[in-house]
Amino acid sequence: QVQLAESGGGLVQAGGSLRLSCAASGRSFSSQPMGWFRQDPGQERELVAAISWNGGKTYYADSVKGRFTISRDHAKNTVALQMNSLKPEDTAVYYCAARWREDRDSGSYYSTEGYDYWGQGTQVTVSS
Repeated sequence: QVQLAESGGGLVQAGGSLRLSCAASGRSFSSQPMGWFRQDPGQERELVAAISWNGGKTYYADSVKGRFTISRDHAKNTVALQMNSLKPEDTAVYYCAARWREDRDSGSYYSTEGYDYWGQGTQVTVSS
């Protein structure tokens, strides 16, 4: 059974930092893109950051550029999101996502349709 398990969420004051981690099990995603999305109640799930299979390309939402960094560890089958200078508007449930396709370039990095596996989500709350 394939699972993506997020950890590292919590409550932090504005200006603080958090590091989210996503551990994949049941399958290696080392040859596939992975990403982080977030969602507020009543809103669509939106891309925060994504990373290509080899880490050579990264993609960020404009709202987090310069503050968040995505990285991956093939040996551990994990992807992480380092979040610095957090703002109250970063408050959301954060989801880890992974693609699993014969053509790993099939699909957009920016859309939920570009991913096939999802974690359960972890809450990030930034207080002002």
